[in-house]
Amino acid sequence: MPPETAIQPSGRHSEPHLTPSRGVGLDDVAFERIADLVRAEAGIKLSKSKSNLIVSRLGRRVKALNLKDFHSYLDFVSAQSGQRERREMLSLLTTNVTRFFREPHHFDTLRAEVLPPLIAKAKTGVPVRIWSAGCSIGAEPLSIAIEVVRLCPEALDLDIRILASDLDPTSLRTACEGVYARSEFDRMPDSISSRYFETSGDGAMKRATAELRNLITYAELNLIGPWPMERAFDVIFCRNVVIYFDKATQAELWPRFADALSPGGMLFIGHSERLSGAGEARFEPAGITQYRRI
Repeated sequence: MPPETAIQPSGRHSEPHLTPSRGVGLDDVAFERIADLVRAEAGIKLSKSKSNLIVSRLGRRVKALNLKDFHSYLDFVSAQSGQRERREMLSLLTTNVTRFFREPHHFDTLRAEVLPPLIAKAKTGVPVRIWSAGCSIGAEPLSIAIEVVRLCPEALDLDIRILASDLDPTSLRTACEGVYARSEFDRMPDSISSRYFETSGDGAMKRATAELRNLITYAELNLIGPWPMERAFDVIFCRNVVIYFDKATQAELWPRFADALSPGGMLFIGHSERLSGAGEARFEPAGITQYRRI
């Protein structure tokens, strides 16, 4: 496993002092500049239907930085001095919809078919590695960790580890803390939420127990950039992430996931996603949106 990437608060950098306009409009040229930048930085394809979202989320940043319009904002984030704000921009345009045990059939397969032989190997000293790629605020890797601990209470004493990565440092900070509003547990059986989450603060929040959190390493990672991991994974969850990439980027990613998996390793993808390109031949179907590396 790679060393954990340091996750620092985004803070605020020195801001230029220009007179802000009363409203911030997005013309076609500015939209194309934003779309090109987001595609180049994160592989995410923005359609024109996202214009209102861009104005809503980035318009506040334009005003907060005292910039006069989106073009000035783009000049700023495109410069070397705007690197931190560029990360902030990507964070604001990243969709972070997640919940515990989302797409439960994946966890049924994980619990019944995938984990038992992996745990048996771990008990003989063989490392087991699981990757939650695009982990958002952490519900997915914690759901995986719960399944591991339910089947293997001594998991921390074995060489079983979960890597949880995301492009968005803001989401990762939430994931690292492992603290969630009680409403996040409405769909979770009380027997699980009371066993693996503890009351936090004034009682309105719950925090994942240490045995779950200590199974997980969090790292900031851009899927279209280099992957520094040296050890192959036994399981990869990358769900409802690739759907935001253009077709060419999707086709490039599937073979990379195959390369990152051990032979026979499992790939779980989102309900709206399909394998494509050269990577499709590297996998065989193993269930609904579940694939085994050939």
